Amino acid sequence: MVFDAIGERGHEQVSYFTDDETGLRAIAAIHDTTLGPSLGGTRLYDYETEEEALHDVLRLSHAMTYKAAATELPLGGGKAVVLGGPEVASPALFQAYGRAVDRLGGRYVTSVDVNTGAAEMDAIAEETEHVVGTSSGLENPSAITAHGVFRGIEACAEHVYGSASLDGRRVLVQGTGKVGTALAKQLLEAGAEVTVSDVDADRVERLVETQGVGSVAPEAVVDEECDVFAPCAIGGVVNDESLPRLSCDIVAGAANNVLAERRHAAALADRGILYAPDYVINAGGLITVYEEYAGGTREAALEKADRIGDRLSALIERAEDEGATVLDAADAYAEDRLAEKRERAAPV
Repeated sequence: MVFDAIGERGHEQVSYFTDDETGLRAIAAIHDTTLGPSLGGTRLYDYETEEEALHDVLRLSHAMTYKAAATELPLGGGKAVVLGGPEVASPALFQAYGRAVDRLGGRYVTSVDVNTGAAEMDAIAEETEHVVGTSSGLENPSAITAHGVFRGIEACAEHVYGSASLDGRRVLVQGTGKVGTALAKQLLEAGAEVTVSDVDADRVERLVETQGVGSVAPEAVVDEECDVFAPCAIGGVVNDESLPRLSCDIVAGAANNVLAERRHAAALADRGILYAPDYVINAGGLITVYEEYAGGTREAALEKADRIGDRLSALIERAEDEGATVLDAADAYAEDRLAEKRERAAPV
């Protein structure tokens, strides 16, 4: 079963790591290193089964290859998962994990992800240099991610409404974590009418009180009428059940894997809803950790994230020219970059 799963998306390498002393159980997946070393976060998650963990890490690492390629970064796609909830986390466990990453010899560079942050990266960094996102890294990557999403929303608005201005546009931000909150504030500064939703009622209440945004209950979020729906929390929010209920012109947000299945991109297009591929619009996070990895600056990362809107506009135009979805156009662009690099590297 494992070999079939690995071969399905063409992964180069999948490694399982254990450590009896700390209880570490981890899987690292390297999808493609054509453009450079694979870089992707390490997710700490209490999966119901090992098969579910494998499926997740394979899917996420595959997406990272396309994200790096579409963002024109010299990186490949990788991802890792540490099995278990926050109760298993300890500096010793992540040090053991750091030794495991080090044994991959730089083919995989790790960073922050769900339930891991600078403290975990600091522990990993005690054992390997192949890590970014430490406490000494670039400041506030969430704001850079949000800025890229904001520019992407502007690009979508330009295409749908004929103007990039968001003044008076109704934007629904689902998820009020660091990225969602930063995005909501930037949208407000641009004059948008912002509504937020989150399973954490306290975070919603704080934004309502301090920023004057509207709010909607999590169970009603896909029914809320708006111009732009910006998912910034869970994946799979656009699915067979939710899609017919959407009342918006644009779906563009920071969440990974917004679509439950690829076919939902075409279903959105059929309904006249413009979908911004998540791995294009939310690339600010990857841009930030790449700049840290390459010894760059926060200013350089912000400048690259600022160009996300232009890149998305070009992909929207390509999709129209080819009669395809924007997701198809983004995939084709990423595949073109990979093919070009492979052709240059091929022996003559």
